[in-house]
Amino acid sequence: MDLGLSEEQELLKNSAREFLEKECPEEHVRAMEEDEKGYSPELWKKMADLGWQGLMIPEEHGGAGFSFLDLAVLVEEFGRALVPGPFIPNQVAAAIILAAGSDAQKKKYLPKLADGSSIFTYAFTEPSGRWDRDGVQMKLEGGKLNGTKLFVPDAAVADYIVTAARKGNDMVAVVVPRSAVQVTVLKTIASDKQAEVVYKDVAVADDDVMAVPQAVGDTIRNQATVLECAYLVGLAQKDFEISVNYAKERVQFGRPIGSFQAIQHKAADMVTDVDGMRFIMYKAAWATSEGEDSAQMDVAMAKAWCSDASRRVVAHGQQIHGGIGFTKDYVIQLFFRRQKRAELFWGDGDFHRERVAQMLEI
Repeated sequence: MDLGLSEEQELLKNSAREFLEKECPEEHVRAMEEDEKGYSPELWKKMADLGWQGLMIPEEHGGAGFSFLDLAVLVEEFGRALVPGPFIPNQVAAAIILAAGSDAQKKKYLPKLADGSSIFTYAFTEPSGRWDRDGVQMKLEGGKLNGTKLFVPDAAVADYIVTAARKGNDMVAVVVPRSAVQVTVLKTIASDKQAEVVYKDVAVADDDVMAVPQAVGDTIRNQATVLECAYLVGLAQKDFEISVNYAKERVQFGRPIGSFQAIQHKAADMVTDVDGMRFIMYKAAWATSEGEDSAQMDVAMAKAWCSDASRRVVAHGQQIHGGIGFTKDYVIQLFFRRQKRAELFWGDGDFHRERVAQMLEI
């Protein structure tokens, strides 16, 4: 395992950072909080033209044919820029179709994903709020779906919602048009357009149902979880940089507060956490991309660490800024609020430490 980025990955990372610094500045992030859609169709089109939506979709389906590890590199930059909108759920939906879809289903849906002409999201959690397989209780019976999904990202703007359900004792994923369900946008700390989605006798065609056996479901969950880790790494890195720059500029008692030992200790703790996050995230991304036997353990450890470490980082960032860090005038609050969403998605630290304990049979 080589955790250093390849020349192509460095190029992807640097070009993405340059693009997002120009196209997704702080002003854009703030504007999308108030926007009804929560994303910019113009920016979405530009990202599609760069091939990002179809980054890990094979070339025969209109994608770029890159690896999952390459996608993790890109999503780290999305976390750094706090890119609003459905890019990550779109990638999770692509992962589901790639892993569980038939050839016909891939041919039908992947080109729409790859060129950005359709927006996909996924619906997994239910009122129980659980992120494990047993948390999915929605039934597909008689060709119809009934039930409620919660915390569905960007459901209000999605064209299709890939929905986790049960058909008998088996897990399935069902591609459902948004027009067939009732969507209510929820008010969240991150202002990120999560939604409640209600299914009432939603008719489902057989060719829109994908079987998701345990091994396939584990692969999908690993990929979705790693993407949240990658987002948190980029977010925490930028939060650290903003806080250090503020400590250099903020003067108290006649000198920059960064000269005080208490602030220096916080900055040292932040960089230690960020470096640890990046290492363990890329280890999990590599194991997932290569289909290693250790992937389940690596991903659980990565999410446990990234969830907790990123929370410490944004808390230190707030403390370095003092009371003003919570005000909307300062950019640091954007990172603080969005960290909480990614910390909880696909399980928080406690959830994944329990998974690790079970795998170790403790």
